[in-house]
Amino acid sequence: MFMVADNVDKFNPGIVWGMKLTAGVEWAVHCSVVLSQTDEPVSAQQLAELHGVSKTYLAKTLQALSRADIITATEGRVGGYRLAHPAEKTTLLDVVLAVDGAEPAFRCTEIRQNGPLPTPPEACVTPCGVARAMQTAEQAWRRSLASVTIAGLAAGVGAEAFAGVRAWLAQGHPPADG
Repeated sequence: MFMVADNVDKFNPGIVWGMKLTAGVEWAVHCSVVLSQTDEPVSAQQLAELHGVSKTYLAKTLQALSRADIITATEGRVGGYRLAHPAEKTTLLDVVLAVDGAEPAFRCTEIRQNGPLPTPPEACVTPCGVARAMQTAEQAWRRSLASVTIAGLAAGVGAEAFAGVRAWLAQGHPPADG
């Protein structure tokens, strides 16, 4: 039976995503890209408003990025967040690990040792084909994320969009036309 997946990428038809990442990862990546284009610290309130997300939940995401030394927080009236390192040095993998942790997506529970015909534990000294395939896929996914930097993402956005973001941040509210 063929079913239409609800997790098809609308920007890349034919690609079906199965990896589950939290919304915090998306927020963290977008915030990191914005921070890569600003000279001054940006407040959590401004980042939340800019992206139309909850300040409370975004604050948790920003704390995770701060703990991972991806961003730094500055206190005071003009406080906020900025990247801790050049955007060329921070990868998507860094952000994903900071927000969602380093746990692998697949966790083998050795179900081959269950049921009416269990494989004896002494025969399960190496990972099965399923676990090996999942480990290979995870390694490829991580390599792919590690090959994309925040600077690379920012380069794909365009100067005009960032000019609008910088103007919005400087004014403390969106421009009249947008």
